[in-house]
Amino acid sequence: MSFKNKTLASALLVGALWSVQTAKAQTPAFEMVNFQEMADPTKDALSDWSTVKKGLHSSFVTIDKRYPKSLVPDLEKKSSDAIVGWRGERVSSQVLLWTKEAAPDVKVTISDFKGTKGAKMSSNVASARFVRYVMTDEFAAGCGYRKKEDFASSLSPDMLDDLTAFDLEASKARPVWLTVKIPSDATPGEYQANVRIESKGKITDQLTLKVTVLENILPKPSEWVFHLDQWQHPSAVARVHGLEMWSDAHFEAMKPVMKMLADAGQKVITATMNKDPWNVQTYDPYADMIVWNKNADGTWAYDYKVFDRWVQFMMDLGIKKMINIYSIVPWNNEIHYRDVAKNEVVNVVAKPGTPAFEELWTPFLKDLVKHLDSKGWLGITNIAMDERTKEEVDGALSLLKKVAPILGVSYADNQKTYQRYPDSKDISIAANHPFSHEDLLDRKKRGLITTFYVYCGNNFPNQFTFSDPAESAYMGWYAEAADFDGLLHWAFNSWVENPILDSRFRTWPAGDTYIVYPNGRSSIRYERTLEGVQDYEKVQIVKKALKEKGLTEDLKRFEAAIQKLNSAERTKVWNSNLNEAKALLNELSIKITN
Repeated sequence: MSFKNKTLASALLVGALWSVQTAKAQTPAFEMVNFQEMADPTKDALSDWSTVKKGLHSSFVTIDKRYPKSLVPDLEKKSSDAIVGWRGERVSSQVLLWTKEAAPDVKVTISDFKGTKGAKMSSNVASARFVRYVMTDEFAAGCGYRKKEDFASSLSPDMLDDLTAFDLEASKARPVWLTVKIPSDATPGEYQANVRIESKGKITDQLTLKVTVLENILPKPSEWVFHLDQWQHPSAVARVHGLEMWSDAHFEAMKPVMKMLADAGQKVITATMNKDPWNVQTYDPYADMIVWNKNADGTWAYDYKVFDRWVQFMMDLGIKKMINIYSIVPWNNEIHYRDVAKNEVVNVVAKPGTPAFEELWTPFLKDLVKHLDSKGWLGITNIAMDERTKEEVDGALSLLKKVAPILGVSYADNQKTYQRYPDSKDISIAANHPFSHEDLLDRKKRGLITTFYVYCGNNFPNQFTFSDPAESAYMGWYAEAADFDGLLHWAFNSWVENPILDSRFRTWPAGDTYIVYPNGRSSIRYERTLEGVQDYEKVQIVKKALKEKGLTEDLKRFEAAIQKLNSAERTKVWNSNLNEAKALLNELSIKITN
């Protein structure tokens, strides 16, 4: 069968897929270090700071709240904060700075942690990062095309910058995020450190950070059972840094970003097997990882060099449980290949269930099986799909079962597709969509993965740049309460035009496309997501210990607290319920070690 050759609108981009080594590196897309935040568009910018006393003010504040940049803080000074963690856990605190006059060269440093009986933790285990404000918008109707001027916009503190000093603006607030990575071999007990705040070399305040290190030990992220699936986007890294796609420099630039993902316990490598699976719904098109070549005699040859390097790169970082390759059902049902004889790209529409679909996909799937088997990756690879119709899924899986039944299947599901294909290895159900709890338990017993996913259509819980910080932590607890194995979020680093300044995008609420920033910089959302994943791991360990010790009443009390979080709907008490469950987790963590 022959296919009609179509002219591609993005000819230069697609052409680069076949000759990436000839492309020249460009300059970065925007300034990533010495940049100025966008102006505050809210009425907060008109706040009266005249009553604020002179000098640089500071106080500990809750990590559950975002603090406006231009609004005078309304709080009582808190000079000390106390946090609790397991050995091997990463814990957080937050300090708020504010000043009526400009305060140049501000530094926040943390001393060594001095414990009881001479115990000590080096200051190297802690960091203090200035929180940068990024433009955000509002949920409104959720999904759908949006013009920036039609939605209420504001500045939201989110990115954690790596600057060692910062110039504070007059009549503005600035959060500082404190992180403590408790060593796995730390001596349990009470510790105390000084948080020193200075401007122009002069100390303006000194706060006290107390850390209680419990006896319990949190396993390494690679050993966590929580199934975290945050989709990666290599093309975004290349564009932001102005680097040649798939070059050595590109892989080097991806390392700090993807290392953060591995540190959060990521389990899945996101790969592509043909044209952009999502029809360029993102700012950057997804680049091919596998190049399809049709020879003059009609035979096929597939180039896996980029795919192999990408997978091995991610595995070397510690992400090696699963490879999900998108997609056998692209959003526009289009695929492309290189006609070797004509040396041109052919673009075709191949809908599932049609002769064209079977003719194009059959040789590839058979070859893919052989290649994966030769690499030792066959048993962990799934053919993946994202929110396709019943007819498309049926057509695709019918062919897959016929020509490559050994391949696993993974899909994001909002139509109860999992009930028609109960043996699918990895499925994710949209938050707020109905599902059968009995089905989840059955899949868990059979060793199949079931996660939930958040997207532009659900207001809570989510990870927009305007979402409450605690929502990111809540998701780990919701997974536990509802018996999901983990969480899927459709993009870890699908950056918008300039994610450092403006998180808004043309189709979804702001921040939906990424939770970390260029140059491997973290965010409040990332830190709280990691917190929720750690909590999930701790819950499994504590529940098991309570059962083994016969502490039935404590287990019932714990389960009751967890079940208060079994909701994907915002309530007035969701945050307090979360903090109560976390406090009980700490209490029981102590009890199981006595």
